[in-house]
Amino acid sequence: MSNRTWAMILVAALAFATPLSSTPVTATELPERLQIHESARPVPAIAIKGPLGEDLTLAGFRGKFVVLNVWATWCVPCRKEMPTLDRLQGLFNKEDVVVVALSLDRKGKEVVDRFFRDIGIKHLESYLDPSGRALRDLGLVGLPGTLLIDRDGREIGRLLGEADWSGQAVVEFIKARAGASTQP
Repeated sequence: MSNRTWAMILVAALAFATPLSSTPVTATELPERLQIHESARPVPAIAIKGPLGEDLTLAGFRGKFVVLNVWATWCVPCRKEMPTLDRLQGLFNKEDVVVVALSLDRKGKEVVDRFFRDIGIKHLESYLDPSGRALRDLGLVGLPGTLLIDRDGREIGRLLGEADWSGQAVVEFIKARAGASTQP
């Protein structure tokens, strides 16, 4: 038999020998830098300003799956990934999955809201941490930084850097972990 025939037999044998996964998404399909933790980790209590200027903490989101994205309007990779976060939020009911786009902009809500308008953001609300403390408290070493937080308020994964948050693998992963369905 030729080497090509042996290779085809080997590929076929491996395909049939590989057990089916109970999860619809493999780690290799998720963004390369996304670190999924073996066990959920506590998330520090950080103080943020909500869309209406109200004082909030992450504990206020318990019961929802949270995609916490720490970013700033002056950060080029942050600006590039923001539309994908908006698309992600548009796929889910905010009572199940909420994307918290936490801006570190010191110039405030007006800068963030103008940026959202300029690029056509429809589903995200502006959350602010002008002190920048969240970056340090969450152990992020740069922007953008994203934490995936389960319904119990525990971190299950994180990614430092830009990613496509609306890709099919990410959406399926969040659906499975959040126990949520996407909206039509």
